[in-house]
Amino acid sequence: MPSTSLHPSRTGGQLLVDALHVHGVDTAFGVPGESYLDVLDALHDSNIRFVINRQEGGAAFMAEAYGKMTGKPGICFVTRGPGATNASIGVHTAFQDSTPMILFIGQVGNDFVDREAFQEIDYRRMYGQMAKWVAQIDRADRIPEYMARAFQVATSGRPGPVVLALPEDMLVSTAAVADTRPYQPSHGAPMGEQIARLRAMLQEAQRPIVLLGGGTWNAQACADLARFAESNHLPVGCTFRFQDLLDNAHPNYVGDVGIGINPKLAARVKEADLVIAIGPRLGEMTTGGYTLLDSPVPRQRLVHIHPDPEELGSVYQAELMIASGMPQACAMLAAIEPVDATAWQDSVGEAKAELAAWQAQPALLKQGVPLDLWQVVQDLMDQLPHDAIITNGAGNYASWAHRFYRYGGMRTQLAPTNGAMGYAVPAGVAAKIVWPERAVVTFAGDGEFMMTGQELATAVQYGAGVVILVFNNNMFGTIRMHQERSYPGRVSGTGLHNPDFAALARAYGGHGEVVDKTEDFAPALQRALEHADQHQLPAVIELRYDGSLITPNATLDTIRKQAESARSGS
Repeated sequence: MPSTSLHPSRTGGQLLVDALHVHGVDTAFGVPGESYLDVLDALHDSNIRFVINRQEGGAAFMAEAYGKMTGKPGICFVTRGPGATNASIGVHTAFQDSTPMILFIGQVGNDFVDREAFQEIDYRRMYGQMAKWVAQIDRADRIPEYMARAFQVATSGRPGPVVLALPEDMLVSTAAVADTRPYQPSHGAPMGEQIARLRAMLQEAQRPIVLLGGGTWNAQACADLARFAESNHLPVGCTFRFQDLLDNAHPNYVGDVGIGINPKLAARVKEADLVIAIGPRLGEMTTGGYTLLDSPVPRQRLVHIHPDPEELGSVYQAELMIASGMPQACAMLAAIEPVDATAWQDSVGEAKAELAAWQAQPALLKQGVPLDLWQVVQDLMDQLPHDAIITNGAGNYASWAHRFYRYGGMRTQLAPTNGAMGYAVPAGVAAKIVWPERAVVTFAGDGEFMMTGQELATAVQYGAGVVILVFNNNMFGTIRMHQERSYPGRVSGTGLHNPDFAALARAYGGHGEVVDKTEDFAPALQRALEHADQHQLPAVIELRYDGSLITPNATLDTIRKQAESARSGS
């Protein structure tokens, strides 16, 4: 309950930190700045762990990863101007990934505002399209009010980021004001008649499929969804970078629906007569560039369940739209009487067999390569525990995880649906800080690693024993692939000259090895895991492999030749 009497006078910085306590914050990430010194001073006497990062982009990524892992807002502090612009990448990620997050930005004082003072930016304009709410707290006595609203907005409906600017003079002013209650996330729930209609549509179907994704999931929602799928013999696909919403070993899991989708699974989605989309936005990546489902009216009957009413119908006009949080919807789905699934009950086993074939060693690798990345993933699954966390950023290297790794269930995958490079390492470090008892392995391309690899210093400082695999092919591989498709043979701007990543890891104080042969990876992984566990320090394994192997199914040479052939044929 809120206090019925006013607190003793407190500075703005102290009021803000006290509000963090009220709302259950245990960890924050950031880079210090003179614009919010009073907050730093208040944190000194608090029990909130303040993780100091090496760059604001890394801090914002860590806060976003924390929000994904816990369902609570990830907290990030940065200074004004350059600090805020660096942090914007994490805010954009949180917005597109539906992740609760609050970014606090030190701001110029009110006495200097609107003069283009040193590092001044209007954050309402800057962040207006990439945050759920952007505000500036101009009075210390309103800090509890703004903080309560920030947590409420970040976690209610479709979760997302909130940005609060903190004028420097406001933080050092004082106010006697009461604290608020802790926030209570607000989510809709299906109406009984909507669930009844969904069941009726399912009973009428011949080829149904379920797609999972989006925010507001928790362990209970995942368990309820699994019961719904089991009792109705439904094939379940997980959308782009939400592969951990159903244990991939579950009999009803049939694969991921995103970039590089199994063509047979894509055909199943296209040929379905009922698609039940539970949580995803049904965006470009999930729908294969809006091809798996026609827009605005799909060929398939579509049930779309999403936390945000404004998302429903924004692209696809579903036959049944339900605004609901995932725990609320899945609890009701798990409770419905199962339908007669005779018409499709064999489809789950068939789709599972198609998935197994899709995850088998690609024919391209059976010809023999010095370092078989498919076998690398098999070795990982052999050595890692079921609840290991896998993180990755953006790049073709991530396809080795997405296609071949079998995720163990809720929060064993951390990856950006907005395709942000630089996410992998900060997310891995954050995961190990939050859950030190769990194994954490990061997939990072060479270009990816060089964007935020300095957060290895953060890992060393905070004893985060993450194992990082650097896929080194000396290029921005995804862009090179597209370059060869569109401008074959005209390589421009995609080649990289890299450091010795293993030596770099040792320079930071961690463990580092180089692997360029298949048979050397398994023992190197064992050493890295043991080092990370015993010393609570990061370990890097640099994977040096043939850069022409650009995807599990294609080389740069084949892509180039296909493009040249298509051009000559036209």
